[in-house]
Amino acid sequence: MHPAFSIIIFTTFSGLGYGLAAVLGLGLLDPAATATKCAHALALALISAGLLSSTGHLGNPQRAWRAFSQWRSSWLSREGVMSIITFVPLLISASACVFEGRYLALPGLLGSMLCLVTVFCTAMIYASLKSVQAWYTRLTPACYLLFAAAGGFALASVFAFAGGGNTRVLPLLAALFLLAAWGAKLRWRQRMKTLKSLSTPESATGLGNIGRVRLFERPHAMENYLTREMGFKVARKHAEKLWRIAVVAGGIVPVVLLLTLAALGGQGTLPTTIATLAALAHWAGVFVERWLFFAEARHAVMNYYGG
Repeated sequence: MHPAFSIIIFTTFSGLGYGLAAVLGLGLLDPAATATKCAHALALALISAGLLSSTGHLGNPQRAWRAFSQWRSSWLSREGVMSIITFVPLLISASACVFEGRYLALPGLLGSMLCLVTVFCTAMIYASLKSVQAWYTRLTPACYLLFAAAGGFALASVFAFAGGGNTRVLPLLAALFLLAAWGAKLRWRQRMKTLKSLSTPESATGLGNIGRVRLFERPHAMENYLTREMGFKVARKHAEKLWRIAVVAGGIVPVVLLLTLAALGGQGTLPTTIATLAALAHWAGVFVERWLFFAEARHAVMNYYGG
């Protein structure tokens, strides 16, 4: 599949934003601290930036509103509806923190739950596609949810070291979710690499009872939408190299940094800077992971193009 930049930005930014908003909704940061007020602003900014970037992949972005109408059958539509609904408790929580320095439990916990539901809907856009066998697994939403939680706790740790909360519990939780997220992703990738394709040229054409089917001529002589969007290929050696980069940058580096900071404790400029580097490294790793998520996926339609 073609790894569109706008979709990668959408899934990584919104995942981080919803993850941070979910952590803030649990009340683990001091609502009176300036750092916590900044955390609320960042969470809303990341979510908004992610949702806006998702329109960049549409042929007619001005018609994006129509995606909200098919919520009964479309996970894309459900995600759009949930993203709007989720903004309500998030804005209430952010307003109470920024203007009054208070934590409101009801909108906070409701916002946390809705954040997870929205991320789940995003993941199900891909996990519900039988035509992309690598995505069609329960591990896909599990990975999306765990990465959102890991990113949220990693960002929350930054604001904790900046003066907003517990500098031992939050980094430990971040490290725990980071390990869980990359562990689930490793399992997801191992499954993808050992898949036996259910869709073959024989099953696609219905001629398998005759014998082996081979492509005589492509349906189109020139490149078209299907070959651009569904026929992207990445060399195996490059994919493996990028996977190692993703694991090191997005998993090992932030876990080591956060565990070190949790052991030392304390607040200040230096630990805040190190925690920020850990969060940025995690985002970079997830960005590469998400690129591979699309680049390595094979769509069944490529059976008709010799893919």
